[in-house]
Amino acid sequence: MDDRFIRKVLSGMKCGVCGTPYEPDNISILAHREDMWFVSVFCPSCRSQGLVAAVVSEGKPVELVSELTEEELARFSEVVTSDDVIDMHSHLKSFDGDFIAAFSQKEEGEETSPS
Repeated sequence: MDDRFIRKVLSGMKCGVCGTPYEPDNISILAHREDMWFVSVFCPSCRSQGLVAAVVSEGKPVELVSELTEEELARFSEVVTSDDVIDMHSHLKSFDGDFIAAFSQKEEGEETSPS
């Protein structure tokens, strides 16, 4: 594993203060030993500086451990579309915060359980 790879991975991170993505030129490798890396990051937008300690190792992907059944995994792996987000936004604009009423009353033609 080389410094360029670590810079590339960390350039996908965003500043915790202002949300600006880090640029490879603003990422400094301080030290590393085996899989442990210590990196300094600097945000040119808000001028904040941070320290990242990361364990980065090569090898096979970590196995997913879950209490969900295969059916539940498939159900919860559905992609959320932009239409879904717009629908939820529209719903929340008029939502009054009363969850008891929202879940105990159903409008005509609605299912009682989530699909």
